[in-house]
Amino acid sequence: MLKVAVIGLGDVSAIHLTAIQANSNVELVAICDIDETRKSMVPQTKFYTDYNEMLDNEAIDCVHICLPHYLHYPVTRACVEKGVHVFQEKPLALNEEEGLALLKIEEEHKDIKICLCMQNRFNESFEKLQEIVNSGQNGKIIGIKGLVTWFRPKDYYKLKPWRGTMAEAGGGVMINQSIHTLDLMQLLGGPIKGIRGSLDNLLDYGIEVEDTATAHIKFENGAKGLFFATNSNFGNSSVELQVVFENEKFTIKDSTLTRVNENGKKEKMVEDAKLPGAKFYYGASHMRLINHFYSCIESDSQDYVHVKDALTSIQMIDAIRKSSELKTEMKMGG
Repeated sequence: MLKVAVIGLGDVSAIHLTAIQANSNVELVAICDIDETRKSMVPQTKFYTDYNEMLDNEAIDCVHICLPHYLHYPVTRACVEKGVHVFQEKPLALNEEEGLALLKIEEEHKDIKICLCMQNRFNESFEKLQEIVNSGQNGKIIGIKGLVTWFRPKDYYKLKPWRGTMAEAGGGVMINQSIHTLDLMQLLGGPIKGIRGSLDNLLDYGIEVEDTATAHIKFENGAKGLFFATNSNFGNSSVELQVVFENEKFTIKDSTLTRVNENGKKEKMVEDAKLPGAKFYYGASHMRLINHFYSCIESDSQDYVHVKDALTSIQMIDAIRKSSELKTEMKMGG
């Protein structure tokens, strides 16, 4: 039986705890947070306010890291250096430089697994779409579109001020709300040749990070990509991911994959599973990925989302930010 722990008991930790408690092959041995009032979240479990103390005192196989972005790198590093496998929430790191440092740690500790929580890769709709793209049966991809039009009130940043700072969040809507969309776009489109991007703040919140981002993406295979994300919508609309071939169009929206052929006929193909009680954009794939990673630990499989897999989305974010600053296209690749 795997012995697991959770560091960070903020919003997203609840879905991790649900997955842990639903798996009869794992045991939650400890939880950790600087806020002692959160020990009541799992009252029968050993509680720590210092993760180093927890790592020293407990026999742990795997730690779930559900912390603010700026703590991902140092805490993941500490766990790996203690010989503990890590399931880390997104993003990988604050920026590419930090991501490369984490990649070095992964390469230096080949016996320790670090899995990034890019759970939308495990959505049934995306798995089917990726299968279609990889089959090549529809010919050349012409374009890929990713849209995230959500809303975050000013209190979202006031209640947790780290979310609005570059030093602690590493960015706004790109790294926090739409990194999964960027990740899926690059998985479908393949290597990226260049990105031209623009960042803005449409809401008067006085935060350092962007609330709106737009990018034009050139893939090495000749396909073009459009990425648009904002937290300035009137509410949270469904994420949209679309791949257009010469004679077919496939769209994921409202957690459902549909296809439209050259005759304009729309056909439903597959719908994602849903997790009761969870935020609509979480879906049910956190649990799928968590359980999959546990299996990888037990079987010593390498079939999970590695640091190197999650690095590309961070590089895309850095390129969009730099492009916006310099008003020019940024090259990627190599």
